[in-house]
Amino acid sequence: MKRRIAFAFLLLGLFSSGSLRVGAADKPSSNTVPRLTRSDFDGMMKSLSNWGRWGAADELGTINLITPQKRKEAAALVREGVTVSMARTIGQAASTPGFVQKMIALPKESDFSGSGDEYRMAYHGFSQTHMDSLCHMFYKGRMYNGFSQSEVGEKGAARMSVGNFKQGILTRGILMDLPELLKVKHLAGGHAITPEQLEAWEEASGIKVTSGDAVLIRTGRWDRERAEGNWDIMRNSAGLHASCLKWLKDRDVAIVGSDLALDVLPSGIEGVELPVHVVVLVAMGMPILDNCDFEAVSETAAKLKRWSFLLTVAPLAIDGGTGSPVNPLATF
Repeated sequence: MKRRIAFAFLLLGLFSSGSLRVGAADKPSSNTVPRLTRSDFDGMMKSLSNWGRWGAADELGTINLITPQKRKEAAALVREGVTVSMARTIGQAASTPGFVQKMIALPKESDFSGSGDEYRMAYHGFSQTHMDSLCHMFYKGRMYNGFSQSEVGEKGAARMSVGNFKQGILTRGILMDLPELLKVKHLAGGHAITPEQLEAWEEASGIKVTSGDAVLIRTGRWDRERAEGNWDIMRNSAGLHASCLKWLKDRDVAIVGSDLALDVLPSGIEGVELPVHVVVLVAMGMPILDNCDFEAVSETAAKLKRWSFLLTVAPLAIDGGTGSPVNPLATF
């Protein structure tokens, strides 16, 4: 009984300060990064697979875990009525690579006028906030649920396209703010986030990740960019180590996102560049949110002393699309 009372007071302390109570002396004492091989990766493709879990024809993957009850529970998290965007603002071509805006109608000198434009964008990459659908990556010629990569051709994806998610995604979002946990402005390049650190965050925040949740990983990427400028993302970026994959599967996470490309880079697995991306999309059938901007939501969460919220994601209803630019919203 005394232990329970002490723990209750500990949780009150965690949230009274407006931030996670993890000081220098309380930081996780170690962050052992396992050494994994290509053989380990191949094994995870089998052991963590959700193929057939929701039927041989399933194209929703882990979004099936977001039940009507889960949506109602997520909606109940809205108390303050405060909404925060977690998307990067798309600027002109010079500031946002892959995006072009062309004005096709301009105002005229008349009583009634108007304007219009068209957009062209290559959103996959490291700058625009977007959602990866389940046809975005392949392993040994297959995508999620065993469908052949030949289903994707010049006219788009006949299977696993982002059009399957046109009803939107609404669930509990959990911001796992690793710089806040470790009391740094941003994670250093190449920092490999392990299950040990994810569980340290759960303990410090008092929030347990459960089935159907969206896990959103903040590395502080945008703060780092402001401080250091551009860097070789594929060779020096913080992110999830492949050892976190079993953790995501065990927790039955529905969708995962980060402020960069999810994987630590380099991955640490020789011959496998993006192991987390591949296992999550192909084996688990879990969509990914890339290049989110968690700076404002991190500040809001700390201010409100709340690290979970209603997450809303509405990808474009594009038949055959491999993904979609998105504006994920956190509502407290």
